[in-house]
Amino acid sequence: MTDLFQAPKGTRDFLPPAMAVRRYIEDAWRRVSLRYGFQEVDGPTFESLDLYKVKSGDEIVSQLFAFTDRGGRDLALRPEFTPTLARIVAQLGGGLPKPIKWFSIPRCYRAEQPQKGRLREFIQWNVDFVGDSSFKADRECLALCAALLFELGLTPNDFKVSWNHRDLMAELLVGLGIRADKLADTFYVLDRLQKLSDVERDKLLQSREFSPSEQKILHLFATEMGKPEAEQTELKALLSAPVPRGVYEKIMILQDQLSLPELADNFHWDIGLVRGLAYYTGFVFEVADAKGENRAVAGGGRYDGLIEIFGGKPTPAVGFGMGDVVLEILLADRGLLPDKPLGGPDVFIVNASDDNGLTDLWASRLRRSTFDRTLKTVIQQGLRVEHSYKSTRNIGKLLQEAAAAHARFALILAPDELSRHVVKWRDMQSRTESELPLSQAETLIRAACSGGGD
Repeated sequence: MTDLFQAPKGTRDFLPPAMAVRRYIEDAWRRVSLRYGFQEVDGPTFESLDLYKVKSGDEIVSQLFAFTDRGGRDLALRPEFTPTLARIVAQLGGGLPKPIKWFSIPRCYRAEQPQKGRLREFIQWNVDFVGDSSFKADRECLALCAALLFELGLTPNDFKVSWNHRDLMAELLVGLGIRADKLADTFYVLDRLQKLSDVERDKLLQSREFSPSEQKILHLFATEMGKPEAEQTELKALLSAPVPRGVYEKIMILQDQLSLPELADNFHWDIGLVRGLAYYTGFVFEVADAKGENRAVAGGGRYDGLIEIFGGKPTPAVGFGMGDVVLEILLADRGLLPDKPLGGPDVFIVNASDDNGLTDLWASRLRRSTFDRTLKTVIQQGLRVEHSYKSTRNIGKLLQEAAAAHARFALILAPDELSRHVVKWRDMQSRTESELPLSQAETLIRAACSGGGD
């Protein structure tokens, strides 16, 4: 029977170790977002199908899990969060203070073929900066994205950041001889150039009815994009003509404005980066594994016209998304995932006495939080407490169980100490022990646990 009931293709079961890693990543996303002044939001897991048809582009629409509800409404599970955010901002109109700095950590769904770094259900960190049209908003999103990677132990040697500007790119392409009415097709092709073989590229360019001169330019892009920047001699020659050179100079000025000291030399303009989603308008960027072994870690950019399309007032916006799947692969590859389960208990109770009720008594006392009704907040957090369910009184075996649970401390209740009105307190990391007076034990235990440690 078990063979009949498997997790759906492209989904995951999160057992405790996997869930601990997931929470480790999500906690970092949340922690860094709040540090940069972004507030957390969320929305429905499914939306009207039309919401995604409006401006997400044909590719993403074909990847939707779509269905019709009992009322005959066409709905779809969310493949990303940005359309939901745009709908919310459009609905609330001028009632929101600007700029709007929001982040979310939703589950998303895409009906595509699962492969390394890509699943049908995934967790995504979304960050959006709405209401500021300046490069400073773009730069802050870049800085936040980089800060998260550094927070998890990655260095500039582990990843690279590529960027482009769709409006400047359109101006550049026209200056190189691409017809204005072929720009949409050109962006579509540029987004796929590096993913296609020479034969597949020829077929695509011919099917899109590019002229021989336009095909020559796009073939050159494909060849040069695969080379290190210093070796892109043909591309540099192409950009040296008067019209494209003027646009290229604008691009380099923008590069200086966006550049972050912490990214040093791994922030580069990429002529082939346009991002596939149709709603991007200006600045776009992508973070990739420096080794080139995985899919993009993060990506995003400007979507200045999206909120207006949903009925809102013209509103500039920039944002990015980062999925948990590729990020976890990258962290594992660099040896940066925790080597033990996260969030082990603060205290593991070892009861070697004849009074079985002591375990429940101490567990209840230490787990209890204190709530202040006036302040409407918890002023003393309960501790994470575990204990053995075995009947043994063998302290050594019980301490082994405490170590296996990755407990920070062990509270040892033994007849000899209890007869002297003390309990034994063991630091599981340093393996040092001390005795605590029964009358002060709870206070001292809480103080020890609030003082940090593994």
